[in-house]
Amino acid sequence: MNKINSVCVYSASSTKIDPVYFDAAHDLGTLLGRQHIRLINGAGNMGLMSAVSDAVLAAGGEVTGVIPRFMVEQRWHHTGLTKLVEVENMHERKKLMADLSNAVIALPGGCGTLEELLEIITWKQLGLYLNPIVILNIKGYFDPLLAMLQRAVEENFMRAQHGAIWHVAETAQEAVELVHTIPLWDASIRKFAAI
Repeated sequence: MNKINSVCVYSASSTKIDPVYFDAAHDLGTLLGRQHIRLINGAGNMGLMSAVSDAVLAAGGEVTGVIPRFMVEQRWHHTGLTKLVEVENMHERKKLMADLSNAVIALPGGCGTLEELLEIITWKQLGLYLNPIVILNIKGYFDPLLAMLQRAVEENFMRAQHGAIWHVAETAQEAVELVHTIPLWDASIRKFAAI
């Protein structure tokens, strides 16, 4: 079992989405809060980002939001988080979110979410992030991305063992269970090693 104290959750800020995604964000946040796992996220005040934060807080948990100063100036930040960290830019935001987390879970989202997810997968491939990465594939949302990643492996743009960098969950419960049980990545040999 991995010692998980904090989980970075990537997610959408859009509000015009199927309620099933909000249900998943609420379930995930509730589970994290009840297990006293600190949520690390982008501190947004809308969409799934806000929903997962609110659920963690309602369940008695803590949330650290990391957000660039320009977004605070636009009042895009959640004002009720346990801790709000302002940074200079998006690059600092993503780096700090990764540094503060013991695992990553990706909820459905748009370009920002996809970019964060692909970057953390790349960092893990390079040995810069060794912790579990779970894709929460609600309603098959990530199926096209997963097919593209599989094609990258099949066509030798990625090594076969790199297909084990991420894991896929269908429910919030499964995602939380996975972050506790996925072996950490051994950067020296670029494959899993039991700890």
